[in-house]
Amino acid sequence: MGRIYHVAKTGNDKNTGNEKEPFLTISRAAAIARSGDTVVIHEGTYRENVSPKYGGISDYERIVYTAAEGESVVIKGSEQIKGWHKSDSVWKAEINNSIFGSYNPYEQTIDGDWLMSPTDKFLHAGAVYLNGVPLDEKIDTKSLLQNSWRCEVRNDETIIYADFGEYDPNEELVEINVRKTCFYPEMTGINYITVRGLEMAHAATPWAPPTAEQPGLIGTHWSKGWIIEDNIIHDSRCCGISVGKEKATGHNPYIEYGRKSGYQYQLETVFKALQAGWCKEKIGSHIIRNNTIYNCGQNGIVGNMGGAFSRIYGNHIYNIGNKREFFGYEIAGIKLHAAIDTVIKHNVIHGCFWGLWLDWQAQGVRLSSNVFFDNVDKDLWIEVTHGPFVVDNNIFASKRSMTNNAQGGAYVNNLFCGGVQYYSVPDRSTPYHFPHSTSVAGCAAVYGGDDRYYNNIFCGTQEDGWLTGTHYYNGSPISMEEYMERVASHGRGDIENFKCEKQPVYIDRNCYLDGAEPFEKEENNLVSKIPSDFLVTISSGDIYLEITLPNEFESLRAVEVNTKKLGTPRICELPFEAPDGTMLAITADMLGEDNTGTVGPLSCLRAGRNKVLLHGNVGKF
Repeated sequence: MGRIYHVAKTGNDKNTGNEKEPFLTISRAAAIARSGDTVVIHEGTYRENVSPKYGGISDYERIVYTAAEGESVVIKGSEQIKGWHKSDSVWKAEINNSIFGSYNPYEQTIDGDWLMSPTDKFLHAGAVYLNGVPLDEKIDTKSLLQNSWRCEVRNDETIIYADFGEYDPNEELVEINVRKTCFYPEMTGINYITVRGLEMAHAATPWAPPTAEQPGLIGTHWSKGWIIEDNIIHDSRCCGISVGKEKATGHNPYIEYGRKSGYQYQLETVFKALQAGWCKEKIGSHIIRNNTIYNCGQNGIVGNMGGAFSRIYGNHIYNIGNKREFFGYEIAGIKLHAAIDTVIKHNVIHGCFWGLWLDWQAQGVRLSSNVFFDNVDKDLWIEVTHGPFVVDNNIFASKRSMTNNAQGGAYVNNLFCGGVQYYSVPDRSTPYHFPHSTSVAGCAAVYGGDDRYYNNIFCGTQEDGWLTGTHYYNGSPISMEEYMERVASHGRGDIENFKCEKQPVYIDRNCYLDGAEPFEKEENNLVSKIPSDFLVTISSGDIYLEITLPNEFESLRAVEVNTKKLGTPRICELPFEAPDGTMLAITADMLGEDNTGTVGPLSCLRAGRNKVLLHGNVGKF
């Protein structure tokens, strides 16, 4: 039995840390807590960055940081600022740079690999909050409007200029980011830590591409076995939770050097990580569950390689990257690279620019029973990976459901309410792995296809190349034998023969509504042009699906889907199985009910108008 340390706002860091003599700061406890210890944090706001010095030695002897039962604990990366002076409509505060320590976020601009805008890179990692609401940063004083700010950094001081509208900042709560993170170990390899029941906000996190260190408001920093649960995480300048890469294997090499493409630098990052010990025994296997994550500029959850073998479930993620102050190709509610054998299930993701983006090496991923809606551009993006991966029992209810530029996926019992964008990627050869391992088995381009679609419902309208249905696979063979005959018809040759032919697809028992169109060779399906009138609505924190299904709906019976049915993708030649290597059988719907006969993600769906409670009491919006 480990020791129990207490932290309270009435405490003192010279105390012993017991319940009667608590520490004042969480950081004091984090400097001494060892494997098996628990740090109980009592009511109050703690303005600090917690950097644990030690981790647990196993899943059974972890270090636990938890809010005291029934008490509200907030960790903030910000400080309250007073002493504002006004000239016309603009307020000014002069802040001694000693408040920032070694990291002044008003000197650090948001920049890095794959950041696309703004091109003048004037935005900073710092932010200004009025009564908890972030203001917009402007490039100069002339651009200041109500609820906006700008900054100047001098030798000894940082000056913040802001327009607070009708508010007097000396009478209100005005805070500025001063810390890069709120809970993030300085060293890598700090394993087996649990963080539970805390609210964390106001981190000056930098842009976090897959070719750089990826600090989050809270992050695991290249370690193993963390549990991050039941927290409220919000208002990180870039990233909320990070399970991402560390710095030694590369840090923004494209913008730093630019001698090669970003793609080539990222490919090198994979092999550098393997040289540095990236493996299941040392990295990943985290649990991220039942958190509420919102108002982050880049990601709710981010990670390259460090999130492999993890489980991410029960989280409510919203308003991520939707302000578009800055933009780049690393933004999403969840953005993961190399999420090998990672399970992502029962999350609610909405109001984000992109919902979920699985990029590079999503081998063995299972994306199951999630609800996506009201995302700005699309719900799901699966990119340059070779399978096997499984997408089952999800509801994609935004205007655009998915971009698919991967291969070797299985899409089973989903509801696609929007268009799908589909294309191959022949110019980026990306790794695939030995089963349930980080070890690289080979690299290949993405030819497109080699996908399986069983028991899905497609509805919504088509627009601007975003198609509803599966007819974008027209012209594809429907078996490996047919595919090989087509390749062989070109005579002796090598890669050029394979590039000539579409890969096979396996499509059956799907339902097509609202004019969605089926794959030309699908033998068993239901096509109806009656309006589905689908809706995802929220009432008092409860999320409902409404959809109208045709009279013939119940006559279309689902096909049984399991490891044997799904076969193996052509490139990696691995079976569709569970992360532990056992056989896979998709027999339950998204609510956990038996579903061996109904197409779509809900076994209760019937002909006519349906209204189904998907999630109850998802909490704050």
